[in-house]
Amino acid sequence: MYEGLLHAHSGLRWIVLVLIVWALFKAVTGWTGKKDYQKSDRLAALLALIFTHIQLLIGLVLYFISPKVSFQSGVMESQVLRFYTVEHMSMMIIAIALITIGFSTAKRMSDSVAKHKRIAIMYGIGLLVIIASIPWPFRGLGAGWF
Repeated sequence: MYEGLLHAHSGLRWIVLVLIVWALFKAVTGWTGKKDYQKSDRLAALLALIFTHIQLLIGLVLYFISPKVSFQSGVMESQVLRFYTVEHMSMMIIAIALITIGFSTAKRMSDSVAKHKRIAIMYGIGLLVIIASIPWPFRGLGAGWF
């Protein structure tokens, strides 16, 4: 079960990143071009939101069954254990909260440019936090590209 969820979580990361970039692109072009907020803009933002939440749910399950997560003393002394136990989870929750707040607050706005701006800013910050928190292979944290 662990291996299957880990592969799903790792592979889904690419879909999540593409969806966030797509939503961010649509929001930035809508904001800078002062365009109306279309159904396709909402769809892009909504799909990014949904897939980040699915990714979070898989990540939460992995958090409690992963051998890379430890609740013993000395966790902070190991770079790998500290990353997976504390840093990765907390930063991803922050990023997903930013994306959720961005979508939810934009949904209530009536001005199209303000909606685009809110999504662009919140999804952009969320994306930066996600990119910084992914265990990329070059970081030496024991994770692969998929």
